[in-house]
Amino acid sequence: MKSKLPRRKPAEFPLTPMIDVIFLLLVFFVCTSNFNPLENILPMDTSIPGSVTAEMLLPEPIDLDVVLVKISFDRQPHWQIEGNQCSSLQEVQGVLQAMRDLKQDIPVILESADNVPMGMVIDVYDVCRRVGLLHVQFAALP
Repeated sequence: MKSKLPRRKPAEFPLTPMIDVIFLLLVFFVCTSNFNPLENILPMDTSIPGSVTAEMLLPEPIDLDVVLVKISFDRQPHWQIEGNQCSSLQEVQGVLQAMRDLKQDIPVILESADNVPMGMVIDVYDVCRRVGLLHVQFAALP
C-alpha cells in the first residue's frame, strides 16, 4: 500500500544573500582601487618659455647580479668594486652598503692577487658581513 504523504518540493536555495555578498565585494574592490595613473610616470614639460633648461645626466643602470671586488697590493692595498677604485676600507664599506640597499641578497665575489696578505682579504670579507652581504665567495686573480 502506498502512503499518501504529500511529496516535498526540491529544496530551493535563496540567492538574495549571495547576491548581496557579491555586491558588497564589488563595492569594496571599486572603492579600494586606484584608477589614477602615477604622476611620476606621466611625461610632463615643466619648462617656461624663454628659460634655460639643464640636462640631467642619469647614471647608467648597474647590473646587480654579482658584485665583483678586486683586491690588489702594491706597497698599499687597492680595492676596486665593479671597476670603480676605492681609496679606503671605509669607502669600500659605503659602496657595499649602497649596493646592499639596492638588492638585499646580492652575491659578492672577492678576487685577490697572489701577493695580497690574507688579512686584507678577511678585512673585506668582514666588511661584507657587517653591511649584511651574506653570500660571499672567494676567487684568485691570475
